[in-house]
Amino acid sequence: MNSEQLDKVRSGEGFIAALDQSGGSTPKALRLYGVEEDAYDGEDEMFDRIHEMRTRIMTSPAFGGDRVVGAILFEQTMDREVEGLPTAEYLWSKKQVVPFLKVDKGLADEADGVQVMKPIDGLDDLLARAEAKGIFGTKMRSVVKVADRVGIDAIADQQFEVGRQIVAAGLVPILEPEIDIHSPSKAEAEDLLRAALVERLGSLSSDELISFKLTLPETDGFYQELVDHPNVVRVVALSGGYTREEANARLARNPGVIASFSRALTEGLSAHQSDEEFNATLDGSIQAIRDASVA
Repeated sequence: MNSEQLDKVRSGEGFIAALDQSGGSTPKALRLYGVEEDAYDGEDEMFDRIHEMRTRIMTSPAFGGDRVVGAILFEQTMDREVEGLPTAEYLWSKKQVVPFLKVDKGLADEADGVQVMKPIDGLDDLLARAEAKGIFGTKMRSVVKVADRVGIDAIADQQFEVGRQIVAAGLVPILEPEIDIHSPSKAEAEDLLRAALVERLGSLSSDELISFKLTLPETDGFYQELVDHPNVVRVVALSGGYTREEANARLARNPGVIASFSRALTEGLSAHQSDEEFNATLDGSIQAIRDASVA
């Protein structure tokens, strides 16, 4: 584990950029960016287009470690290059942005009001490859739909089990048990989830460090116990479908929590913008998210 990167994640002022759209979410991300599906032929060209978008973001003068603490990458992005350097190396050496890797393989079908993660085949090999490429940490997502104690316990158990496997490989996992912002029992689900996470944190040894990525809560400061926990490097928030304005407003009311936004970060960016327009739009987005993260 890189101690300089650990210090940056733990205390850096700014947010973590989520640049980890995968196969299922890439067409929508490209569409929002102004690249329609008839602009590429097949999956390989689709991933070429999304890498061009991510490269444009990462190489922008607006994107740097003064306001962006880290960036979460899709596996294929980790395996590609930016300006002739492996992506993770580029982020840290050129931008002072800490690289993370999305490691989950998507969601299982809903059961007990939640969607746990599908099995992550070949995880140990992926973690070894990630560490060799300079990746600091990982991220993996599951989803809570309703306040069901059995389902939420299943999500917490799975997140911590896989998290410990990642810690053992020398990386810092971000556990992401997202609660659907449209859940009819969102506040109740948050009560159950917080209790489940706090309970499992108590089973970690002092050197097992993790982070959390959580849905912005209904009660301000709701996750302060996690923010203050000695095993927790950082608590970050997902935008979850809120507009950037709403997400930033909610984030600013949760001290110690920083953003890890995806769609809210790229809102307003277009493939058809000039570099000047693109960089100005991205600069405004980054500044607004940064300000809400350090409020």
